[in-house]
Amino acid sequence: MIAVTSGEPAGIGPEICLALADCNLPARIVVLGDETLMATRARQLGLSLERLDILHVPLAVPSQPGFPDMANASYVLALLDRALAGCRSGEFAAMVTAPVHKGIINDAGIPFTGHTEYLAEKTGTPRVVMMLAGAGLHVALATTHLPLKDVAAAITPSELETTIRILHAELRSKFGFEKPRILVAGLNPHAGEGGHMGHEEIEVIVPVLEKLRAEGMNLIGPLPADTLFTKKVLADSHAQLAMYHDQGLGVLKYAAFDEGYNVTLGLPIIRTSVDHGTALDLAGTGKASSTSLFAAVAAAIDMSRLVPLPPTPLPGERG
Repeated sequence: MIAVTSGEPAGIGPEICLALADCNLPARIVVLGDETLMATRARQLGLSLERLDILHVPLAVPSQPGFPDMANASYVLALLDRALAGCRSGEFAAMVTAPVHKGIINDAGIPFTGHTEYLAEKTGTPRVVMMLAGAGLHVALATTHLPLKDVAAAITPSELETTIRILHAELRSKFGFEKPRILVAGLNPHAGEGGHMGHEEIEVIVPVLEKLRAEGMNLIGPLPADTLFTKKVLADSHAQLAMYHDQGLGVLKYAAFDEGYNVTLGLPIIRTSVDHGTALDLAGTGKASSTSLFAAVAAAIDMSRLVPLPPTPLPGERG
């Protein structure tokens, strides 16, 4: 049984979840959301709730498509908390998340960087890795939602080593790649060009890769990011590690926007997500695509077949 959180109620999350009613998947799909909201949105779009399994979580205030309300920030987080609780207990094999509006949650006075960081904190997981997949790519990130000016300082030997260890382990346990081949991007243009365009490759990235290669990991790089994503270089690789958000995700979304999905690696549960935002301008129009949600659900089902239930009790649980 897979839990799907419907996300920001004023966005496209509820309506793309409605499309799951007609999606033939080898699992029971349970959509978490306000029943009245889902029924209202279904009527607006001429859709049926007959085959949709809804687990009711009540809105704080009524919601209109395209007009988010700070009062519903707690509702959005309640969806995540309920899905997480179900994954912890073994009720759900995995959770899939529709998009949330980070700005609205923060405007409500709740510090919120994103699903990835929120779920890490809630499970007491000290380090997770964000990865987006699609079009044959599995693009993981050494850093996530940071200003560009802070990226270099955040790529320390210990952080990079931890990221690669998580990525390597999860490619084996959740994706079934017995000996994953991982391409690693440099931080600077031309991967630093021997120190002429930066020293992070020489001082940080190369030593970490050499250490982990000595343990048997198949790591290629550091490679110039502008050539790493060419077909010839990508051949036979299982994943690609970018040093910062836009270095990797610009390519991924060009190749697979609206067809890719997001997965949080390192959590003691399975969590996937759509690779897009709330699209407030499309909410209620019936024009939003559910393709990314379908991909995220299918990936969660595939991963759940490789990960035994119930999940291991969470160490250091917080929140």
